[in-house]
Amino acid sequence: MVPRDGITANLASFIAGTRYEDIPEPIRHEAKRALLNFFAVALAGCRTAPLEMALASLREFSGGRQATVIGRSERIDALTAALLNAAGANVFDYCDTHLPTVVHPTAPVAPALLALAELRRVAGRDLLLAFVLGCEIECRVGLAVSPGHYPRGWHITSTCGVFGSAAGAAKLLGLDERQIVWALGNASTQSAGLCECLGWPAKSLSVGNAARNGLWSALLAEKGFEGPAEPIAGKQGFLAAMGEPPRWSALADGLGETWELRENSIKPYPCGFVIHPLLDCALDWRGEHRREEIARVAIRGNPLLLQRADRRDIQTGREAQVSLQHAVAAALVQGKAGLDQFTDACVNDPAIIEMRRCIEVAGDAAIPTIAAEMEIRTIAGKRYSLATKAARGSPSNPMKDGEIEAKLRGEAERWRSGYDAQPLIEAVWSLEQSDDASNLTAMTVPG
Repeated sequence: MVPRDGITANLASFIAGTRYEDIPEPIRHEAKRALLNFFAVALAGCRTAPLEMALASLREFSGGRQATVIGRSERIDALTAALLNAAGANVFDYCDTHLPTVVHPTAPVAPALLALAELRRVAGRDLLLAFVLGCEIECRVGLAVSPGHYPRGWHITSTCGVFGSAAGAAKLLGLDERQIVWALGNASTQSAGLCECLGWPAKSLSVGNAARNGLWSALLAEKGFEGPAEPIAGKQGFLAAMGEPPRWSALADGLGETWELRENSIKPYPCGFVIHPLLDCALDWRGEHRREEIARVAIRGNPLLLQRADRRDIQTGREAQVSLQHAVAAALVQGKAGLDQFTDACVNDPAIIEMRRCIEVAGDAAIPTIAAEMEIRTIAGKRYSLATKAARGSPSNPMKDGEIEAKLRGEAERWRSGYDAQPLIEAVWSLEQSDDASNLTAMTVPG
């Protein structure tokens, strides 16, 4: 790769110079939708076994009580809070997805900014601006290494998310352009995450580190901790190390004019987004054919579907989140696709195990990632051809605001029976009017 000077400096100039008024109203609204969804999935994950183990390990080394662990009474140092809240939001694979890259943009960025808001009093509009910019940077860096980065085994949410959390935190700290370059440099050397960990708690560890290390990168830069002038596009920088021919246009074209949050999707189901069009087909069919017995299911989808989720033989609920065979089988057997369908018990249900064996899958590059085709053959000899062009939750078929609110209410009720999520919902929708953004996490602390 031939290095290019000025790439990181240009991004830093964009971060430093962008004002709240520069963000179009539809993008601000999309940011609030993402934050509502973040609180839903963070509350869903806040008491899972991986989070309990991580908290037990990390609090041995933390003497601080600076920031909130969402959904819990414990307080801990801000860096650890960022890690835990990001990991908790990601643990069920229920967080939002930037479709062109499959980055989960909110999980690394929001926890870093919310932790920082408890260290330094910040206004809601400043947090919202920093969030939009953080998502923009991580997604553009992700675009620069796509489509090859993810199939090579890099967990793109983690490797690129650290740039987003660093950029957002740098903006919230009011760093100048030189310091922002340092923050991105500090982040670049902490970029890590492997797809081999998908389906295991270790997957969420790298997402947590992306939030923590991005925040730390910005805090270091604030103190004068220097980084290289071109950490992203330098001779031995991030892009060179990744070994992909960079899409240079992704890092500069339309900067400040087009916004990657417009490509964000919010999940109605707690599993990899590539599985969602299959669930749409399976659930709709089962709703109309409750008594039909199935002999065979043939699926065609984008090759990314197979790369990410072709996992017939699984043992745990964590693995189920990235198993197309399990997700479709559970939907056809139980007629549902919620958190209860991605548990160890559901994975080991004999009826679902048998249904998984009936599913065959093929890749077709002509089918977009948000689309799928399915043929269901019944024991009675009937054939049903199903298809969807845009999965529920995708930008082409988005969840309504009320549906996201309902998702938050539902997960909040599972977290704590009787909890009234309405004040939190209203606080997110009116975030730009708040002079203290730390009230958001405060609303998630058990009474």
